Amino acid sequence: MADFDVELASSRIAEQAARAGEEVSARLARSGPVVGKASAGGIEVQVAPGGLLTGVTIHRSELRHGSAVLADRIFELAQRATRRAGDRMYHALSSAVDASQLETLGYEPIPDDDPDAETFSYGEGPR
Repeated sequence: MADFDVELASSRIAEQAARAGEEVSARLARSGPVVGKASAGGIEVQVAPGGLLTGVTIHRSELRHGSAVLADRIFELAQRATRRAGDRMYHALSSAVDASQLETLGYEPIPDDDPDAETFSYGEGPR
């Protein structure tokens, strides 16, 4: 039975992680902040990857619908924007991080025929 060098194996893993981290940092520095946006009618939302709401714009005309309708619309748009942010993060990191790891983090590509798909793929030009 061959000996297993734990120190060598952990050193290699640390090197791989450092290289991947550097590549991810460089890619994100080139592409800028990764956000997802969605709008409908007079409402626009912006989220960070993972769904943290970072911006909401509501046109005055939307206020006539009442708070419950407004909340539902914002929630629906936030979900769409979250999927888009996950798609953008997936495409920004896919060259440096394994797809299964990205999907575990909740970053998944959106198929082109999906209603949430945008016509512009983050950092990669028009689809």
